[in-house]
Amino acid sequence: MQTVLATNLRALRMHGGYTMELLAEWIGVSRQTIAKWENGESLPDIEKCRGLAQIYNVSLDALVNESLDKLLKLPEDDGRYIFGVAMVEEGGIIALPQRAREVFEIEQGDILLVVGDKSKGIAMVKCEGSNSFLNFGKGKNAD
Repeated sequence: MQTVLATNLRALRMHGGYTMELLAEWIGVSRQTIAKWENGESLPDIEKCRGLAQIYNVSLDALVNESLDKLLKLPEDDGRYIFGVAMVEEGGIIALPQRAREVFEIEQGDILLVVGDKSKGIAMVKCEGSNSFLNFGKGKNAD
């Protein structure tokens, strides 16, 4: 539950365009407390959860239990998803959320291209049918 709540709190705050400082002021806590909730280091008490649910216009149950795509009411058929957050482990290892692996049919051994823009973020693309690109780094001739 703590991981789901932390993920939902961060995503809802960002989706609403709120800063931690503003949210902290509304709820009556410090910005550091908001950060701890969003990082899963601590849990808000029930009264703070009720206040957060009201701010985000979701039920208390949805705040602590619902997946992000349902919580943010994003339709799956338009091809846009919010899968949640993934923590970077030692050595840069990232476990993709299960739903992301299912939607994009990502399996063990698949190759993902990682691209980024410092001001806009990072993205991963599943590489399929791109032998010339994939073989380039291995010194093989392109197909």
